[in-house]
Amino acid sequence: MASPAPTSTLVLRSSKSRTSILTTAILCALTLMFALPARAQTFTVLHTFGGSDGEYPYTGVTITSGGNLYGTTSRGGTYQGGVAYELKHSGSVWSFMLLYQFGNGSDGSSPYASLVFGPDGALYGTTALGGSGNGTAFNLQPPAAVCKTTRCLWHESTIWSFQGSDGSLPAYGALAFDQQGNGYGTTQYGGTNNKGTVYKLTRQGQQWTETVLYSFGSTATDGYYPLHNVVLDHAGNLYGTTYQGGANGGGAVFQLVPAGGSWTENIITSFPAGAEPQAGLIIDASGNLYGATTGIGASGTSEVFELSPSGNSWQRTSVHAFPTTSQFNFGPVGNLVMDHNGNLYGATYSLGVHGKGNIFELTPSGNSWTYIDLYDFRGGSDGGGPIGDLNLDASGNVYGTTQNDGTGLGVVWELAP
Repeated sequence: MASPAPTSTLVLRSSKSRTSILTTAILCALTLMFALPARAQTFTVLHTFGGSDGEYPYTGVTITSGGNLYGTTSRGGTYQGGVAYELKHSGSVWSFMLLYQFGNGSDGSSPYASLVFGPDGALYGTTALGGSGNGTAFNLQPPAAVCKTTRCLWHESTIWSFQGSDGSLPAYGALAFDQQGNGYGTTQYGGTNNKGTVYKLTRQGQQWTETVLYSFGSTATDGYYPLHNVVLDHAGNLYGTTYQGGANGGGAVFQLVPAGGSWTENIITSFPAGAEPQAGLIIDASGNLYGATTGIGASGTSEVFELSPSGNSWQRTSVHAFPTTSQFNFGPVGNLVMDHNGNLYGATYSLGVHGKGNIFELTPSGNSWTYIDLYDFRGGSDGGGPIGDLNLDASGNVYGTTQNDGTGLGVVWELAP
């Protein structure tokens, strides 16, 4: 298996020590995992990265109403700072186009998070590095003139450069926008205690300002090192996960409640040691939260969970538990996605028949869920080690990326029902 770039922020590991930004944790020997029968699907590799067009996509893809895909890679391109790309859909043909190449100055480098369309129609994202050295938030807009070639790069604007005290290393989590156009996100490090922050980006004209809503690690049982996104409920509360901390040291789910210009944090659940969720949360129309724990080490717990509000508390239910038989068994790292029927789709990093990860579906039936193995990565031309968020189009096709294999540099894939 090809190793990722040395700037990887993958934090898959078995020790409890603080993870360095330069940590790499690529697995060299993976054993046979669970072998549940897979349902027949059509799996297609839409693009294989080769270096000049990007390498190591740590994020999934964003889908437009027309079915076009947008994403980033963490490295590659002319300046080795990663790229933003578009895959345009026309019938059965997918055309790849570079939108922007990072790392050519103070623009930021190594985008790990998914792109998202903001209220103004521009693409927004973050970079883990660059700017002042602590990462950036940016937007991308198409060229003003009509593009007549396949190499018309988009215009990138750095809307915020993190300074460390206000956050450092925005990791996998995409920005979330409220109805007023404010953006919300997390940083893995930085803040008052250097254990991560939740921040808000506010636009005034063409200028953006940043406000730190919360700095993690303020109490002994607080969560810390958030790796993924935040989601908003109808009341404007924010929810997310932390990779470590909580009452048991295995990570936590937090809630931030606005009141009188400030925000109050509540830990709504703490995970057992070794659970360590790297994935973020999704929220359904009823306010239920869904996420997954990665499971670190042979004793770590990897599962898909549901959190349901119940009065003034939350009830956590295990939707599906994955087997963890060695220190190299890692469950989901990217976010789940839910279709219109309430079915959940996700991907594990290194489970599945071949130990290279798999795509799965969870179907609700009464008070239980049925697990279906949809596809097992082989680690060859189909890729392996999916860590990005999954996404669905209007036809129910599932899309994602793998951060390695293929040619060693990752692929974009589609799974059609």
